[in-house]
Amino acid sequence: MEKRIYLSSPHMSDENYELHYIQDAFNKNWITTAGENVNEFEKELAHSVNVKSAAVVSSGTAAIHLALLAAGVGEGDIVFCQSLTFAATANPILYQRATPVFIDSDAATWNMCPKLLEEAFLRYPNVKAVIVVHLYGLSADIDEITRVCTKYGAVVIEDAAESLGTTYKGQPSGTHGKYGIYSFNGNKIITTSGGGVLISNDEERIEKAKFWSTQSKDPALFYQHSELGFNYRMSNITAGIGRGQLKVLDERVAKKRAIYEWYKRELGELEDIGFMPDNDWNAPNYWLSCITCSGKVRPIDIIEALEAENIESRFIWKPMHLQPFFERYDYFGNGTSDQLFEDGVCLPSDTKMTEADVERVAAIIRRTVISKNEKLKLIS
Repeated sequence: MEKRIYLSSPHMSDENYELHYIQDAFNKNWITTAGENVNEFEKELAHSVNVKSAAVVSSGTAAIHLALLAAGVGEGDIVFCQSLTFAATANPILYQRATPVFIDSDAATWNMCPKLLEEAFLRYPNVKAVIVVHLYGLSADIDEITRVCTKYGAVVIEDAAESLGTTYKGQPSGTHGKYGIYSFNGNKIITTSGGGVLISNDEERIEKAKFWSTQSKDPALFYQHSELGFNYRMSNITAGIGRGQLKVLDERVAKKRAIYEWYKRELGELEDIGFMPDNDWNAPNYWLSCITCSGKVRPIDIIEALEAENIESRFIWKPMHLQPFFERYDYFGNGTSDQLFEDGVCLPSDTKMTEADVERVAAIIRRTVISKNEKLKLIS
């Protein structure tokens, strides 16, 4: 069997930048949730996206939780949340005993629909925060979403877990709202093996988030805690990996974009295959290259055909309003995310892929589409 092609796996730098910073931590015996790598990774990350401050933490989920805390979300509050996303976007709302209300996407961005968002505010005018996602590296229409949220006094939290390296009108994804988060999970565009970061231009709130993330230890000579705290800080070792990975971020973004263009070239002639939306104001990182299936070819046909050849692919995220755990919460919909879930496939987008690997994937998809259509013609 040919080599496994993954959806998106960790990719360390050829120059071993990561090992340099890890070794430095070992040499200095900073094997803890503090140290030079933690401090410098925060500074370097903030500088790379042009914000004033950052707090690196144990996961993107933890960063969303801290963003909600910083926004003042608590028990009984309502938080609007994009429905087409991974559960990690919505779970922290419940950590705060708040109530999620889910908002559908629009077809033009695959992300939160501003019209439905405004409709939701008419029913729920006193909303503390809105979590918008930049799905698969595609930017939401963040200016319009921010305009609506400002009108109703809600804090904008950008779940940019998948979109580090994306820009909207030239400005980095995750920096348009009050708070932004990135994920450094093993499958993300850069990784620390696990981890995340909360960013903001509000330096005071980021310092408060760091306080919460280290068990809310008061500045006393003894252990004293006046607030609830969390064990969320990133370790100095994983921060070292992040510092090394940040050096190759531009290379990783360029490769992800090249992979997407290769797929478009190889599959563009197939009438049954559609591609991610293209907007002039958006420069996506294309963390995952995704397609949609129309006609008789279904996502499961492609996924099973690829897996038979040792190639990983997946369905588009199942929306939150369709999830057994979240379906009891209110939802403002137009059917877009349901359709994307029904029709969408995430193709392998690993930055270690070669052009030949993409051609191999595309050949299987072409063969599957043609075979399916020919069988249907014979039946009819």
